Amino acid sequence: MSLERYSAALKAEVATMEAEGRTKPPERVIVDYVPANDGFGPRYKLQGSDQHFMRCNSNSYLSLSHHPAVLEAADAASHKFGAGPGAVRFIDGTFQAHVDLEERIAAFTGRPAAKIFNSAYTSNLGLALALQNKKTFWIGDELNHNCIIRAMRIANVPRHQKAIFKHNDMEALKAHIESVPEDIERVVVIFDGVFSMRGDFAPIDKIHEVLAPHRDRFPQGLITVVDDSHGIGAFGETGRGTEEIVGVKADVLVGTFGKAFGVNGGFVASSLEVIEAVRQKADTYIYTNPLSVADCAAATVAIEITDSAEGLSRLANVRARIAQFRDGLTALGWESIPGLHPVVPLMVRDTEKTRWMVEEFYRRGVLVVGLNFPVVPKGDQSIRFQINAAHTEKDIAYVLDVLREMTA
Repeated sequence: MSLERYSAALKAEVATMEAEGRTKPPERVIVDYVPANDGFGPRYKLQGSDQHFMRCNSNSYLSLSHHPAVLEAADAASHKFGAGPGAVRFIDGTFQAHVDLEERIAAFTGRPAAKIFNSAYTSNLGLALALQNKKTFWIGDELNHNCIIRAMRIANVPRHQKAIFKHNDMEALKAHIESVPEDIERVVVIFDGVFSMRGDFAPIDKIHEVLAPHRDRFPQGLITVVDDSHGIGAFGETGRGTEEIVGVKADVLVGTFGKAFGVNGGFVASSLEVIEAVRQKADTYIYTNPLSVADCAAATVAIEITDSAEGLSRLANVRARIAQFRDGLTALGWESIPGLHPVVPLMVRDTEKTRWMVEEFYRRGVLVVGLNFPVVPKGDQSIRFQINAAHTEKDIAYVLDVLREMTA
């Protein structure tokens, strides 16, 4: 059969990827959740193991996934409206929970309007379709997430109408904006807020300074777009993300409910006009069912918690644990990339040592992510730790003890 030949060809392609070090390992399956106990945070059980594991590889920075109010909201919404929407948004698939979430995230981010998607990934794809025309030029950071790269491709941005600047290099950005052809009508400068592999962030204030002399140059405008999926909810005194850290807003904000808020889904927040264009032009919004009402209700409550005294307390604990961990790394003589975000990279700079350390952490009940070439450049091999609100002082001390034993 033809499928047999096709399958054989695909198998060969995957084998080539494996030889190049680009394949993903088998997926571990979480089978149980063990609540916090005796001064330690929650633990998880994996299929095929009786060991309890601490997750230092989770994006759930505020640890809201198991919050009783979040779970109760999801349950109540499902019982009222059902498990699924039964249609796309334009065909009576819009429920009150969708509208409530859009209004709440718009208010939280300080924008007039927002539109929700099934993920931040599809949010970026849809946004690009809404912003693009034949006279649009795109400029992006070289370390932008895959979804931004794919967004430019799905919007059919020609190669001669896009440019990539060296990571957070304002002189390179300046050179690119000055080189935009005269016949261009609109420009989009797009970048991550927090760069998830490194934990550093975009200097939105400096980006705006570079762009300021060019704001009136293009007939249909020059805008900035920030994907702050790793920042929103987790970064800044009140969880408003990178914009709160630098004190300047981008024109368009993309974010997620699947990280700090601990639920699922993504969003675009901006002006009324941008959001209506997204609603009318974004294929990833128009032609697929929306988030479940359970996700929407849970995310709305998660935002409410983040925006409360409890949320501030959780954010304070995250910052305290980050400081504890970073101080410990310094005391042990390890290198990291400076930053304030829950993503804390441990720079190992050696492939085999990185692999050995990840395996050793696993043996000691700590789940971390090792980043080796070609995921990162040679010499930048590292282990990514992600601190979250459920981590306790005893948790971080334990991780540092494990690392101390490896260092000895």
